[in-house]
Amino acid sequence: MLTTWAVMPTCLPAVLRRCHACPSGRFAANGKFRVNANHKLLDAWLLVLCAACGETAKLTVFERTNVRSVAPGLLDRMHDNDPGLAAELLQDPVLRRRNRVALDWDGAWRLDTGGADHLDQEVIDVSVRFAARIPVRPVRLIAEGCGLSRAATERLVEDGGLVSAVRLNGRLSADFTFTLKR
Repeated sequence: MLTTWAVMPTCLPAVLRRCHACPSGRFAANGKFRVNANHKLLDAWLLVLCAACGETAKLTVFERTNVRSVAPGLLDRMHDNDPGLAAELLQDPVLRRRNRVALDWDGAWRLDTGGADHLDQEVIDVSVRFAARIPVRPVRLIAEGCGLSRAATERLVEDGGLVSAVRLNGRLSADFTFTLKR
């Protein structure tokens, strides 16, 4: 029987970027936007706050863009400071590259296994689904979901008791499946 686990975000991830006012390198996104209009051109930024000093930094969403080329729904969501839009934009690799930032997902996600009834089975087939592109180590997910230590999980990988079509030692942010034989 195939069991489905879900990796769910619990809050917005920390933004890794150097602060210009203090030596901190972590910012918190709270879902606030700033939109500026200059005649028929629009600029939009996602605002982030320094975790140490509270200084505001702006992540460029778009700049000098014609008003007609921006979807009205997108503009409304920015004016409403939609946190869902902030989460979508932080997932965008183009926005992260343009602003030279990275994301830190530590403490910003949880694993939903659907209960502990699978722990007593001899063979477990699990499909792991990601609600967002959260880079985590599959060995960590499996250890947490099955109630094992990471060392025991790595031993299972080496001994062939834990098999998957993907590499279990690196980081993944895409759906995968695995089989655990005890």
